[in-house]
Amino acid sequence: MSRSRPLVSELENTGRVILPLAVLAALLLLPRAPVGDVEPSHTDSRVGLGLTVAGFALGALPFAVWLGRLVLRREIRDVGDGNPGAANAWRAGGWPVGVTVVLLDVGKGALPVALARYAYQVGGLWLVPVVLAPALGHAFSPFLRWRGGKAVAATFGIWTGLTLWEGPTVLGLLCGAWMAVQERDAWSALLAMAGLGVYLLARGVSGLLLLIWLGNMLLLVWTHRRELRAGPRLRGSR
Repeated sequence: MSRSRPLVSELENTGRVILPLAVLAALLLLPRAPVGDVEPSHTDSRVGLGLTVAGFALGALPFAVWLGRLVLRREIRDVGDGNPGAANAWRAGGWPVGVTVVLLDVGKGALPVALARYAYQVGGLWLVPVVLAPALGHAFSPFLRWRGGKAVAATFGIWTGLTLWEGPTVLGLLCGAWMAVQERDAWSALLAMAGLGVYLLARGVSGLLLLIWLGNMLLLVWTHRRELRAGPRLRGSR
């Protein structure tokens, strides 16, 4: 029996890893959809710069910190890991405050990107800083002395503004699958983002979307750099 236990444990761990890979495979088998792809086009530099600055400013609004002070009379950065984001807002104030912060943080990423994409029809290389600006604002907020959150909710927001339902759906399903099989949230977010990159490549999207994905991925690596020092850990493993 003692010899069989390591084998059983190894098989269980392999089965867990298969889950997120199966989710990604199922997503790739869905009917081909437009993924909000973009074509190279000219955007006036004043429009591109203005939208980038506006997106950064909106993304920099620290809703978790402000709601913590106004509603909970607490400093969110003293809760949990000290991150001024939705997770610690949830820990401090329960689901009403947590859900509110999630919606606000997703919205501040989605709104400026959707306006740029569909109202101002921004295209070409200007789309890259315009789309990444809200997530960068969240991560490097001047309201918090340039020490912001980890930009996970803002990431869902910018991909919502860029691709409507498809990007955030893929991210959400993959993130949930990875969270089900391993314990470290930082790795779940990064592995889900990597899966989105595979999905975009398989869909044959333009280089601009892949460039946006790469910038977003690098930002998440930076904001989670401390947590990533510990490798991923499968649930139930010792």
